[in-house]
Amino acid sequence: MAAVKKVLVIGAAIAALSACVQEIPDSGEGVGFGDYVTYQEQMARQEAALAAAALSDQNASTGTISSEELAALGIGQAAEPTTSTSSTSATTAEASSEPEQTEPVSNGGISDEQDFSAVAERETIESDAARLAANAAQYQVAEVSALPVRDGDEGPNIVEYALNAPNKLGQAWYSRIQLFSQSRFETNCAKYNTPDDAQRDFLLNGGPERDPMGLDPDGDGFACGWDPEPFRLAFGQ
Repeated sequence: MAAVKKVLVIGAAIAALSACVQEIPDSGEGVGFGDYVTYQEQMARQEAALAAAALSDQNASTGTISSEELAALGIGQAAEPTTSTSSTSATTAEASSEPEQTEPVSNGGISDEQDFSAVAERETIESDAARLAANAAQYQVAEVSALPVRDGDEGPNIVEYALNAPNKLGQAWYSRIQLFSQSRFETNCAKYNTPDDAQRDFLLNGGPERDPMGLDPDGDGFACGWDPEPFRLAFGQ
């Protein structure tokens, strides 16, 4: 209640002082710019003096007025507000919760193993020699062995024939008696699953000099359009 009475008394004093202040004409006629500023400063000093006198009388009768109350009336300096510990802690907690922003690491498009500077920092001549020796110890030399022999008779070696044939596909090399028609040629060749099978059977039955089945009507020595070129290319011929 004492604080409420104190505030009411201060408010009444300020109202009384305001009523005593002479009103300034709106037109400002006859008052220069510099004079008007001086006038405002004088009025402010008068108001502060009257307020101080009123507060001194009130202080004598009711008690001491705090420095914050005097600062509210423009008298003295107000105490600087203290920072709340809880507010500071909350700000610190928020700052600590935010993730740290780190600069992205760029290796410039080169791996660590290919970076000469990085390798030179951690490797020496001795460590490099030791690593080479460890790698050499892990090498395994496979012994060369003979190729496996397939069971059964596979017939003529068409690879060998392809490498030794003197002509190319479609180049007539052997004489043929035109006893078989094109339809008979196509019918006989259709009996084989692949041209390789037809060529083996052709060589097995007297080819390339003879062609009893009519598998090589053009006389190039290759049955049913079998082509020796892929075998020659594989051996660099």
